[in-house]
Amino acid sequence: MPQQRNALTELVKAHVGAGRRMSTREFSAVAVDPDTDWSPGKSLVAKIIAGQGYDVTPQLVGAVAIGLGVDREIVAAAAHLQVIGYTDAELSKGAPARLVRMLGSEDAPTDKAQAVADRWDAEQ
Repeated sequence: MPQQRNALTELVKAHVGAGRRMSTREFSAVAVDPDTDWSPGKSLVAKIIAGQGYDVTPQLVGAVAIGLGVDREIVAAAAHLQVIGYTDAELSKGAPARLVRMLGSEDAPTDKAQAVADRWDAEQ
């Protein structure tokens, strides 16, 4: 059974909003999808960090990657984990494992997330 969590929301929330690295306004100014020049508005960014419903699109993934300065594959893995989920085996390598590691460094990781991050560290 796939594991799911609000990973894209968590990723953005860890860096954007009150008391974080960037305000919603600053983030929406720098988060521009390189393929389409689309940028999420301040209100959409506020919805994301509030955990409200929003559509995950390729343009959003590209914009978030640029805005956070993270590899697009990491943001895509966050979107995948949030919308579809991953099996434990899928979370043990590649971008999904790197994502779990990133999310675990911002907040206290769940036991399963920590186990996956530990396995990924052992493989390095």
